[in-house]
Amino acid sequence: MAAMFLATSFRVLLLGLAMVMADCAAAQDAGDGAQVDAALIVSVDVSGSVNGRRFELQMDGIARALEDPEVIAAFLSGPRGALMFTMVEWSESAKPAIPWTRLASRGDILALAAQVRRTPRIDGEFTCVAHMMGAVHDLILPTLPVKARRVIMDVSGDGIDNCDGDQATGDMRDLLVSEGVTINGLPINESDPGQPLGAGAFRAPGRPFEDRSHPGAIKTLEPWYRQYVIGGFGAFALPAQGYGDFDRAIKQKFAVEIGGRQNHENFTQASAAASP
Repeated sequence: MAAMFLATSFRVLLLGLAMVMADCAAAQDAGDGAQVDAALIVSVDVSGSVNGRRFELQMDGIARALEDPEVIAAFLSGPRGALMFTMVEWSESAKPAIPWTRLASRGDILALAAQVRRTPRIDGEFTCVAHMMGAVHDLILPTLPVKARRVIMDVSGDGIDNCDGDQATGDMRDLLVSEGVTINGLPINESDPGQPLGAGAFRAPGRPFEDRSHPGAIKTLEPWYRQYVIGGFGAFALPAQGYGDFDRAIKQKFAVEIGGRQNHENFTQASAAASP
């Protein structure tokens, strides 16, 4: 009888402890002041290499990803059931194409998808990744209207920075990361994989032609993104094999980065298995 009493008392104690821990976790979560689970900045390359068809493929890919049931479920799966979304078009400058928009229902997300499809292109010429990151830091982040538990920036593009170069890109990445931003990359592998990355000359605005070849390990766009673009907690690069593959890549990216740890672990394991 005494043993049964002790066992029952122990189970009650464990149950009470679990309830206290759950209450503490809920209180901590509620006490952080965040009103949304995440703030997502989607930055889209509109430089000279992105013709009208390629821009349409990006817009349609983002819209189709937003309409996907898995992505919708991921966006609404957090404890607050809401996130903020903005889209930036960038080349030698960066401008908001869609302002900060709160997504708290399936209807909100589907309306955003329709807005993405209607978004006009802001023409540009150069691929200025560091400039874009600076604009996000100075102009986009300060206008976030509510506090978010996480801030995530997606960077997609089909080339290396040809304005300020590698060091400036890495420095701006580090600045954003130091302020709590996670930067994920979606390099679009559209160029000839047999050509060395950055081979030949490039011209930044107002500057003479320079050699930008990358000797050593960085031979394609994806390792350049890994070294100079992505950063922060859980950051990853997910390449698209050309613009025709963009919709697949952006859908998977949204599900991984917003869907939580389990999706990220599954993606990491799949990526490791697929690596040579």
